[in-house]
Amino acid sequence: MATTLCLDFGNTRLKAALFSNGALQELVFLRADAAAADLAAVLEAHHPDSSILSSVIDHDQAIEALLAERTSFHKLSNLSSLGFSIPVGKPETMGADRIAVAAAAVHFFPGRNNLAITLGTCITFNFINSRHEFLGGSISPGMEMRFRAMHDYTARLPLVSGTWNVPLVGYDTATNLQSGVVLGMAKEIDGIVEAYETRYGNFNVLLTGGDLGILAPHLKKEIFADPELIFKGLYAISQLNPA
Repeated sequence: MATTLCLDFGNTRLKAALFSNGALQELVFLRADAAAADLAAVLEAHHPDSSILSSVIDHDQAIEALLAERTSFHKLSNLSSLGFSIPVGKPETMGADRIAVAAAAVHFFPGRNNLAITLGTCITFNFINSRHEFLGGSISPGMEMRFRAMHDYTARLPLVSGTWNVPLVGYDTATNLQSGVVLGMAKEIDGIVEAYETRYGNFNVLLTGGDLGILAPHLKKEIFADPELIFKGLYAISQLNPA
């Protein structure tokens, strides 16, 4: 069976997914301070035929050398064969993670207007129209960044984390912070989705990222939610870029 290793190096975590004949089989997390060693262990254990890397960080270049030596390797960029176009002023500045989620949107909903939203270090809104043109979107601070900013830029506000079960009316400092961030993000997403709906009419909303479980219960519009959407987009791109 053909095995493909898809790697997503984000600002918070280094993750990998193994696909066998198109189906996601296993997720792996690599340590930031030992990514090359962890990757070598994954390659030794699974012997993938091909690999694709999406990275938005300055990763260890030994990783690319290892992938090129042990697999048929492709590094994702705006120059990759994607199944859609990027008709923006500087397509080379479009993040690899955003390209991957756009590929997933086109793969699952071809010929449709799609708004793919990622909930990671930042929230990214990525709009792909029915002509398979990735037009861009917007970027705003993610959940952890908002919590950390309020802690770092004030003298007394504590650092808290998000939870899906937040009250509208916070009853102490922690729940006030959680209500402001979680419900504020939900209303931000709802508002931007409504703005796109006003301009473009009927379209799909796709949601992914580490904060998916916290935000999804608070959103109004029906969404296609998948925590592994970026990996599925990477796999789709890997099939268009054989060595």
